[in-house]
Amino acid sequence: MKDAPLPLEDDSAPEHHPKTRMDAPLPERMRPRCLEDVAGQRHLLGPGGPLANAAASGNVPSCILYGPPGVGKTTIARLIAGVTGRRLLEINAVTANVASLRSLVEEASNLGTRQNGRSPIAFVDEIYHFNRQQQNVLLPSVESGELLLMGSTTENPYFEINKTLLSRMIVFELRPLSPDDMLTLLRRALDDREKGLGRLELSAEDDALDAIAAMSGGDARQALIRLEASASAAAVGGGSVLTAEHVRNVSHGALQRYDRDSDEHYRVISALIKSMRGSDPDAAVYWLARLVAAGEDIRFIARRLVVFAAEDVGLADPRALSVAVSAAQGADMTGLPEARIILSEAVIYLAAAPKSNSAYLAVDAALSAIRKGDLQEVPTHLRPHEQGYLYPHSEPSHWVAQKYLNEPRRFYYPGIIGEENNMAERLKKFWRRFRNGQ
Repeated sequence: MKDAPLPLEDDSAPEHHPKTRMDAPLPERMRPRCLEDVAGQRHLLGPGGPLANAAASGNVPSCILYGPPGVGKTTIARLIAGVTGRRLLEINAVTANVASLRSLVEEASNLGTRQNGRSPIAFVDEIYHFNRQQQNVLLPSVESGELLLMGSTTENPYFEINKTLLSRMIVFELRPLSPDDMLTLLRRALDDREKGLGRLELSAEDDALDAIAAMSGGDARQALIRLEASASAAAVGGGSVLTAEHVRNVSHGALQRYDRDSDEHYRVISALIKSMRGSDPDAAVYWLARLVAAGEDIRFIARRLVVFAAEDVGLADPRALSVAVSAAQGADMTGLPEARIILSEAVIYLAAAPKSNSAYLAVDAALSAIRKGDLQEVPTHLRPHEQGYLYPHSEPSHWVAQKYLNEPRRFYYPGIIGEENNMAERLKKFWRRFRNGQ
């Protein structure tokens, strides 16, 4: 069993929980004082969780806390520093420059010497804002263990963080708070007389707290801001009960975690595509509405629908591509808000249509063969101005037995759903390879 962290000398003891002013915003006042009080993140902080184990042992790795706003990244960093008895040096990546980073590294080195060799924690908020040069300043100290680097980011660290630095760190992903976690947090804040809203002596309707939890999108900070505004409105009006009406009066719509360049952008469009592929028009329209409500570029949405029509509906319903292209043109012509109706029609059609990816598979199989060296010459009779080409329309059936490759190949395998089934039957009449080895 590892030794517990040694106590700091009085002149260097960290103060991670300074007394918070009562006029500070509620989210700041309600920051947890211990890891057990952190709402959510049980996969990291619950029994056996990696961060809980690290805090208990005192062996904290340099790490990235990755997750959306308001899920406890800064709070967890401060609490771990307190639990392990390490100094916490905080810096914001938005305002920091190379000189300030060099000063931080020097301070960390000095503190490590004074604190019996225990490295301080350097917490860099929104570390993805650092450019390569700034990240490289921290690299030697992280490598040597002179400081423990904890960075927070709302952006995917695997895309945004220098790979050399990231290879020396562990990524912990924090999740949005669940509705139950939100309700626990809201009730705690409403009842807390020292830091929260308990002095207002308000009770709350379940519908009111449910509404705040639902509209906050898993963001604890947003939930507490809405609670404080709603509770203030109720108290000013002389009421003793926080109602759903109070919440509606101060809340204008749910918070959406969405940015055109962020992970949520790709998650939502992925959900739309997969819902259409799974033939669920209700889910597909929901994800379309999420994109529209977030202000997504309608041309981006339309392009994805055109690709989906060819890739996933394909020859099972060849009309789907025409529907998608027409929707793209119509949405571009009209713009929002009317474009939402056009896109909805296309999404529902594509979701409900029969599905086949045979065209997608066929062209990729042909490309694969070519990349591997299957490079056939064009048959002589198919070249311009050469003799021997048989014109199919000269035959009553508009088909004639004729080679179109020097050596036959099979890339296209028809599906059996929708219009493609009829196509398959027609091809079987012409070509032996479509009759054998389907």
